[in-house]
Amino acid sequence: MGLVKSGQATLMRGDDKLKSQNRHRKQRFFELESQPQSPHLRGMSAKTQSSHLDGKLLIAMPAMGDTRFERAVIYMCAHSDDGAMGLIVNKPAPDLRFSDLLEQLEMKIPDESRQIRVHFGGPVEHGRGFVLHSRDYDSEDSTLHVDDAFGMTATLDILKDISDGKGPENSLLALGYSGWGPGQLEGELQANGWLICDATPQIVFGAGDNTKWEAALASLGISPSFLSASGGTA
Repeated sequence: MGLVKSGQATLMRGDDKLKSQNRHRKQRFFELESQPQSPHLRGMSAKTQSSHLDGKLLIAMPAMGDTRFERAVIYMCAHSDDGAMGLIVNKPAPDLRFSDLLEQLEMKIPDESRQIRVHFGGPVEHGRGFVLHSRDYDSEDSTLHVDDAFGMTATLDILKDISDGKGPENSLLALGYSGWGPGQLEGELQANGWLICDATPQIVFGAGDNTKWEAALASLGISPSFLSASGGTA
């Protein structure tokens, strides 16, 4: 795959050690720009303009060969000659609710109507959180404006705003991300590992997680039954 692996995030554990680390983690959990060890995130800024596959969806093909990405749909937040970064939008994080996360971060827990889904965003840095959301929300210089429909914010402010009822209309929270180095994604595309389609709020936010893969394929006029597991082509 060419994806950088990361160790298991302590956030995903519900043990006492996690709780004792909360105060420290609050200072860094959603910090996007202060983590120089993440090469896929370098060069991303709040005002990054779209290029390459920014704002597109990657649809994993049966020939992918990596179970972490089986039937995955990935929203591409950034793509350039230096690499790519995206968030899986159809794989819920096991045994972790938004209210659990807010409790760990010592934030107010909203009522059920303001709960958002927590997802496994990818195998890189599970301890990092990213909120993909509609463009009605903007956190000053902290929001990456991917395109006219989607933004991505990686600071604690957005979690607080969501819990206070002042967040975006549509959003999902991803723990970890999917990252590629220079030329790696292009190689996977040439090997028929992915299909590409336009991202719509209906697919990313509206569809159920277990139907997003089929919905993304349907936007291309493709039925899953027509895909070849050997070649990954329609």
